[in-house]
Amino acid sequence: MSSKVTGTERPPLGIRLMQSMGKEPDWLSMTAEELVALRETVNRKRASRLARVITGFPDRGATIRWQEVELPDRTLKVRVYRPASGGHSGPDLAGRPLVLHVHGGGFVGTAAQSDWVNSHLAARLPAVVVSVEHRLLDHETPLAAAVDDGWEVLRHVLHQATWWGIDPARTAVFGESTGSLITALAAIRARASGLLLRAQVLANPAVDLTPAGFEHPSISRHADSPTLTMTQIRMFQRLAVPAGTDPRTLSPIQADDLSGLAPALVVVPTIDPVADHGRCYAERLRAAGTPARLVEYPGATHAFLSMPGVVPQAKAARAEITEFLREAFAG
Repeated sequence: MSSKVTGTERPPLGIRLMQSMGKEPDWLSMTAEELVALRETVNRKRASRLARVITGFPDRGATIRWQEVELPDRTLKVRVYRPASGGHSGPDLAGRPLVLHVHGGGFVGTAAQSDWVNSHLAARLPAVVVSVEHRLLDHETPLAAAVDDGWEVLRHVLHQATWWGIDPARTAVFGESTGSLITALAAIRARASGLLLRAQVLANPAVDLTPAGFEHPSISRHADSPTLTMTQIRMFQRLAVPAGTDPRTLSPIQADDLSGLAPALVVVPTIDPVADHGRCYAERLRAAGTPARLVEYPGATHAFLSMPGVVPQAKAARAEITEFLREAFAG
């Protein structure tokens, strides 16, 4: 079913031009080898300097550096953003707030695509932003692996707070799309572990992989949206929850108890199949007693924070996120 949008629901011109020049792959028939080859190509483009015309130019007030995190059974890359006035690590930055970020994409995506927003947060809060280059979904890697990556990097950084130069008492999580699902689950785990988070930011979150998650009006209304289609969502679910996996365990909105979690900012672009996921999750959080602020951006598309060069609403959303986190860290 085609998504019909008019007036304020018309996608930005840049997005429409990108859509007209591209052809969506046949996701559901793609082999494991084809998926790996495609995502390597896509991620190489997203991390290129040329792509910054779309993904945005980093804030000059921040430094950006790849680092490795040694976990008990694997090594993960993280992209670290720091205020330019300080070094890369060590006691000279002791006391900075920590923002643990997880990029979107699911079966594609790289932390580099979020340089625009993350460098701004590092420079303007100021804070240390650690973006997790988590394992991407494929035929051998379910979503549970990426969820573990986000949680374990968070714990690792907090346990080595002095080395990282962060104040563990001022920690927030921030996710985009699939990354929002990962960080929402991290917030739930944090409560169970006694780990106090100051805030959680969920941008265009997809938080329900159960059949109910496909019944929202926004799913059918924007099934062929320019930056996320129903076919991609089906592909994502197929890889995320293979046979034998209970999708409720990977669906934050299905959690039995959402009370006592970090205050949330839920950022929803309106031209998005999963827009109702964000709206409903904010409602569920508030009903459970967890503070939740829902902010919608009419005319913005899914993943718009990663495409400020073609979606003008991204700048206002970035300002909203920055102020929300500044207030959370000051409290």
